[in-house]
Amino acid sequence: MTARRAPVAGRPVGDAGGGWRVVTLGDVASTMDEARRLAESGAEDGTVVRALRQTGGRGRLGRSWSSPPGNVYTTVILRPDVATARAAELSIVAAVATADAVACFGGTVTLKWPNDVLLEGGKISGILLEAVTEGTRLSAVLIGIGVNVASRPDLPDRRTARIETADAEAVFAALLEALGRRYRQWLRECLAGIRMAWLARGPAIGAPITISQGSGSQGSGAPGTGRLDGRFAGLDPDGTLVLALADGSTRRVASGEVMQ
Repeated sequence: MTARRAPVAGRPVGDAGGGWRVVTLGDVASTMDEARRLAESGAEDGTVVRALRQTGGRGRLGRSWSSPPGNVYTTVILRPDVATARAAELSIVAAVATADAVACFGGTVTLKWPNDVLLEGGKISGILLEAVTEGTRLSAVLIGIGVNVASRPDLPDRRTARIETADAEAVFAALLEALGRRYRQWLRECLAGIRMAWLARGPAIGAPITISQGSGSQGSGAPGTGRLDGRFAGLDPDGTLVLALADGSTRRVASGEVMQ
């Protein structure tokens, strides 16, 4: 293990309550990369990698994620005994849990499909899921979460926000508590209750939305290879977005980015 990956002095690997086992690091390229290395080496369910700063953090669609000190940067290793196809449901679980945690510190918290968390209309969190498989079997799910606390990125095409009433330690503790609670709920009852919690903070039924499908550059706001315009018609039981189209039909959207 290199010095860069060594736990911060005074912050060793240890239990954080709720069954989590936290590895706190200093500067890393990406907590997701570190967590993948640990997962492939046999790290147990509930292992959490936390970094004080990332030099190569990334978000959805390959976008970079600004990661200065003072914010929360973490990736959780989970090993649910479920079919690989169900791993994507944890995107909704993570979004609801992060919203729960952010709401602890005040302000209006809303959700934008699939897993954007907004505080007073500004994006405050980035969530990224990656699966670790062995053949066709799901070995682990890595959930990377970043939360703006001390600072927020200045993006040309979207509002951002940060938690101004707490420090990163408090936010990290609230995040682990909420994620543990929502994950256990998912294991007990699948996505049913969590889906309802997402809808309570999501857009109103009938709200107009535009979905970009395909890759676009960070901060450009440009659509990718396809664009869908319609109205929000809810979420399927597996978390897939249902879009009502102008011709009266509906379309299930499993991947993409809501632009508005």
